[in-house]
Amino acid sequence: MKVWGRADSTNVKKVLWCADELGLDVEHQPLGGRYGGLDEPVYREMNPNGLIPCLQDGDLVLWESNAIVRYLGAQYGAGRVYASDPKRRAGADKWMDWASTTLVGAYKDWFINRVRKTTETRDSAAMERGLRVLREQLAVADRALAGQPYLSGDDFGMGDIPLGCLSYPWFELDDQRPDLPHLEAWYHRLAERPAYRHRVMIEIS
Repeated sequence: MKVWGRADSTNVKKVLWCADELGLDVEHQPLGGRYGGLDEPVYREMNPNGLIPCLQDGDLVLWESNAIVRYLGAQYGAGRVYASDPKRRAGADKWMDWASTTLVGAYKDWFINRVRKTTETRDSAAMERGLRVLREQLAVADRALAGQPYLSGDDFGMGDIPLGCLSYPWFELDDQRPDLPHLEAWYHRLAERPAYRHRVMIEIS
């Protein structure tokens, strides 16, 4: 099994974290960003979008991070990361898609300007707009976590992975955050997981 993509990419973190949770032996090939290689014909043949991550597992080549997480869970973690009960699995699916659609645009506005731009190149209006949306929408997850320990339900699962990857910079950077105690407690539960510390809690860049 092989995964292409730079380790500090949020979407690559999802896949590597999931693989570690399942104890899978994965060859990781850094690609994209400072490593380049996204336009190489060999890579474009695997992923015509020229994005990361990309997974190869035997004769299967798969892109889109949430699809990869779902595949790994179904193939190697049924009953663990990937709930066997369709209703529980649908609940986890909901949070995966929510994080990747409702949150990601605002997260990029905040994170890219906060971390990757200089004072001179920063779009402060976009950063503030993203921060405002994040504060509003993360309260939705906080309310859900008031009644269950994980977004996936009673146990950790794939529904926790996308938001878990976004949450590390959110909690570790020094911006003022609203008081979301259930979300914070959930984050600390994730931080106790060795795979999360290894794959997600790395240098923010």
